[in-house]
Amino acid sequence: AQRKGKSPIFKAHIRTRKGAVKLRSIDYAERRGYVRGVIKDIMHDPGRGAPVAKVQFLNAYRYKRDTELMIATEGMYTGQFIYCGKKATLTIGNVLPLRQVPEGTIVCNVEASVGDRGAFARGSGCFAVVISHDEDKGTTRLRLPSGGKKTVKSDVRAQIGVVAGGGRTDKPLLKAGRAYHKYAVKRNCWPKIRGVAKNPVEHPFGGGNHQHIGRPSTVSKEAPAGRKVGLIGARRTGRLRGVKKLGQDRD
Repeated sequence: AQRKGKSPIFKAHIRTRKGAVKLRSIDYAERRGYVRGVIKDIMHDPGRGAPVAKVQFLNAYRYKRDTELMIATEGMYTGQFIYCGKKATLTIGNVLPLRQVPEGTIVCNVEASVGDRGAFARGSGCFAVVISHDEDKGTTRLRLPSGGKKTVKSDVRAQIGVVAGGGRTDKPLLKAGRAYHKYAVKRNCWPKIRGVAKNPVEHPFGGGNHQHIGRPSTVSKEAPAGRKVGLIGARRTGRLRGVKKLGQDRD
């Protein structure tokens, strides 16, 4: 299909959303010690499968309170105290730098670079596993929810635990109305009409007296925009058979 580019009809539907979900912006207290926050509320965020926690911290420099939106981990409750920083304990919901976290720990909302406030393992039920620390290089290896492995700096922060809202996809949607409401709060990407069901004027796979593609479903990476449909630049096609070999598993 055509790229869903700079057109207003494919913009995300953000009117009812609660806001960007991030860790605290990193400050002196988190680098050296810890900060305590209290969970004021656990909310549903439209268009997001995972619940969101509203956490309140005391501001270190002004007489006021700072409210942050963080990803809710499984086992969080309102009124719970959570601690963020280098000296925080290894408890579910707390935010620690990865170098303070032992190997085999389950973490979520991990930063990709120091201070970016969360990048990996943020979807409902997702978690990353700390595989190993390399003290000399100051890096840590993670296993991400996709199964891939990633090396990040040991100074990046992560929340301890699993993102709440897991098992969401186990229940089938069952009817079109549920899919309609699911995607109505996300963006205009449903329903999707198959290419073979269209006319030749609308799609390269359209037309014909039976619904068939009538040409290879693989297409070159260099194809012009209108022809670039199907399996783009495919190295292989078909089902994945046998044991799954990940490129990251070789080392």
